[in-house]
Amino acid sequence: MKALIKTTIASVLLILPLAGCTDFLQKNPQGELTQEVFPSTPSDVLLATNAVYSTIRDWYFNSGGYPILDIMSDDSHKGSNPNDQLTTVGPYDNFKITATADGLDRWWSTLYEGIKRANVVIEKVPAVVMDEKVKNECIAEAKFLRAIYYFDLVRAWGGVPIVTTVTPPLQLARASKDEVYQLIVEDLGFAIQNLPLRSAQTLDNRGRATKGSAQALMAKVALFQGLFITSEEQALEVIHSGEYDLEPVYTDANGVKGEHGIESVFEVGAMQVEGTAGDQYANTQGVRGTPNRGWGFNRPSEELRNSFEAGDPRLDATIIDLGETLDGVKIIGDGTTPDFEYDDKGNITQRECYNQKVWVPGNNTITQWGHNRRLIRYADVLLIAAEALNENNKPADALVYLNKVRQRARGGNPAILPDITETGKANLRKIIMEERRHELAMEGHRFWDLVRTGMAGEVLGPVGFVVGKNELLPIPQTEIDISQGILVQNPNWN
Repeated sequence: MKALIKTTIASVLLILPLAGCTDFLQKNPQGELTQEVFPSTPSDVLLATNAVYSTIRDWYFNSGGYPILDIMSDDSHKGSNPNDQLTTVGPYDNFKITATADGLDRWWSTLYEGIKRANVVIEKVPAVVMDEKVKNECIAEAKFLRAIYYFDLVRAWGGVPIVTTVTPPLQLARASKDEVYQLIVEDLGFAIQNLPLRSAQTLDNRGRATKGSAQALMAKVALFQGLFITSEEQALEVIHSGEYDLEPVYTDANGVKGEHGIESVFEVGAMQVEGTAGDQYANTQGVRGTPNRGWGFNRPSEELRNSFEAGDPRLDATIIDLGETLDGVKIIGDGTTPDFEYDDKGNITQRECYNQKVWVPGNNTITQWGHNRRLIRYADVLLIAAEALNENNKPADALVYLNKVRQRARGGNPAILPDITETGKANLRKIIMEERRHELAMEGHRFWDLVRTGMAGEVLGPVGFVVGKNELLPIPQTEIDISQGILVQNPNWN
């Protein structure tokens, strides 16, 4: 079900469904809202909470607009027409970006805009007279979302300025990475204690954060910190809750039929309209040419294509090839984009193809705006559990969750994707990483998986990745300039 979205208060605060919203939706907007008096009523609290959600639907929330996290990995290339955004998006393909790179400033600013909106709820709502349970849920949602925004910031840039008030100093130095993670963990701890279970939500409230969302994010955060015991505990809490499962059909895990479904732990609800109610994330990657579904960025690589095990149905469910017919629509592609590109030995280096994970049935670009991006899905939680259990010397338990993912992927065909039986820690670690690559391909996970496991230098070194530099992105030069030098650039980016 799509979340109902309406725009009010200068189109900044987005109305999403929330329990108890009916009465205030029927009232006229107030004439003036200022930071001093807002929020001051239960209706204001709902508005302010919904505004925190609106950031995740902002095009710039998605790594500045373009899917650079996939492009920087070995799973994809810039895509689109060869010359389209070549000087702005192209450098992410070979790590030639600079501190003035296109998109980094937009990403940084958008994440801090989300944090600012979250801080309004976290700081102001405790003083509002209203039902205490609803109040704490709203604060918990804001803290969960603030954790998402800071998790992106700390992974992309390391230690960043911490802002936890609506009236911060004009200039803030960078906190340490550990301090940022401490705030994230504190926020998620509050969210876990105060958010409802998924089963306690009404259908109209699907898409809002739940206890399982916060626990799953906590498991992922711990994984990035190397805290495998915590990661195992939190992932198993989600698994044993019985609130989630895998979609029977793999394509539904990211498709229309699986929206807010059993596999969705947290997703971005969107409508098939341009503007604030829609989400341009999928349009940016949609098929270019015929049918005209979008710009065609984020082209699956030959390395990704060739890495799948023989017969793995996820390959076809991940990559759209020319000549395919999807939902009655034949994929012709872009006439100005080469069907194939070759190296001097005649090997294919690229071919025109597209990310099927963002496909929405339809014949025009507008329908692509209605794709619900899954930020956390249950398959990811299962693989987090498998990885943490293996690192905690419990390989037999790890295999249970790893093989559950493979069982769904094989779609009832016993001739493919056999269960994994390896129990050696190092070998099983590599197998789990490969499973993550194939299960979560083109969903923005691969680059950070390579970095956090120390594999990026080996895998991405041949295309320009420099160890000791490219694990982090450069702080946008505009932010350093605005801070008058208080912000210090990341190592080796000067």
